[in-house]
Amino acid sequence: MVELTKEINNEILADFRKNLNQDATNNVLKNAVAQVGIFKAAQNIEAKRKLNPTFNIEVSTGKVSNQKRSGRCWLFSALTNLRTEFAIKYNMKDFELSQNYLSFWDRLEKANYFYQNILETANLPVNDRKVNLLFTYPNGDGGQWQYAADLINKYGVVPTYAMPETSVSENTSEFNAVLKRMMRKNGIELRQMVADNSINIDQRVEEMLSEVYKLCVYSFGQPPVDFELSLRNDDDKLIEETSITPKDFLNKYFTINLNDYVNVMNSPQRSKQYNQVYTIQTDGNVVGGTIEKYLNLPIERLEELSIEQLKANDTVWFGNDILNQSQRKEGLLLGDMYQVDKLFNIDMKLEKGDALDYRQSEVSHAMVLTGVNISASKPNRWKVENSWGDDNGEKGYFVADNGWFEDNVYEVVINKKFLTDKELTVFDKEPIVLSAWDAMA
Repeated sequence: MVELTKEINNEILADFRKNLNQDATNNVLKNAVAQVGIFKAAQNIEAKRKLNPTFNIEVSTGKVSNQKRSGRCWLFSALTNLRTEFAIKYNMKDFELSQNYLSFWDRLEKANYFYQNILETANLPVNDRKVNLLFTYPNGDGGQWQYAADLINKYGVVPTYAMPETSVSENTSEFNAVLKRMMRKNGIELRQMVADNSINIDQRVEEMLSEVYKLCVYSFGQPPVDFELSLRNDDDKLIEETSITPKDFLNKYFTINLNDYVNVMNSPQRSKQYNQVYTIQTDGNVVGGTIEKYLNLPIERLEELSIEQLKANDTVWFGNDILNQSQRKEGLLLGDMYQVDKLFNIDMKLEKGDALDYRQSEVSHAMVLTGVNISASKPNRWKVENSWGDDNGEKGYFVADNGWFEDNVYEVVINKKFLTDKELTVFDKEPIVLSAWDAMA
């Protein structure tokens, strides 16, 4: 063990004061930062000029959705891809699908996924890192593209009116607290049943899932087995059926095949290689669902693929770090939005891979690319549909410059038809399994 010996003493502090006072501008900056705050003092005033909300490639979209006080961005963004297709096909610009319907099934499926993982790891000690991670995050709002795809393929979709939002679905903090406590207690019980060689484990898991189902019904409402389809489009034409199931609604009214889409990531960490396919241990929500695979490619390739898909009038789901260099109310995402390095004259720049490895950055949000502006054969800004309601940005739409894209976009979901034969061959290989605590998890 390294002994800690270096102390801050009066001599060192005197040097600090002397160095600070040598430059008169430090006193001006000190006053500015103290009065307005770090980010406001460091804000790039050129942001609005650089982020003109006009694009020469754009998918026609409607009103944005609002996830409110929940972490369902991944689900909202996935449903945006479907509803955009429906809106174009049936001329219904502001059509919306029920996020609450799929969120219900997500929480039930995640509970089963947790219980199965607890049984699989029951013989490991409680302080094992994987066991610890399972009990730390037994269930929650977060998810990935493949989570949504598996739910949609299994349960179908319904319009918003067939299962509207509730107070709990729009603010999930209390639900999460109750569900996590219940599931942790159940997880402890299942570990003990394995230790006792119980023969009633499967029956007990079903009883536990029944309790989760009840909690979900109380909180989110009862998912419809079938519903009356009644929609009027922008030409005042009525689309109606007396009764239709969610799966039949999906299969009859949507042509998009979610199995045609793959997750392409940009993770320039030293531990990973480009042109390699990865998966993440314990990453999933549906037992028996599709293993989520990530094809790791350079960021320039993610840009090219996103542009190709937008040109084909198809939106792009993407995972990003929205918390970095963003201005929420204005809806601006600029690579140098807050010039803190210049303000303090201190180099704080981290390479993207290091930012992941050392937890400066993370995949914190999912949104949808709906447009791009090409200048001199290169993208210089992107149109982003967020799920934070229309009070932010340009009626809910954000603008990102390409510098922000390159620094903060970590994954895009792309139709296989846009990948090269070589990329498809790599994607079809057996993936390298990353630990459940990997930075990309």
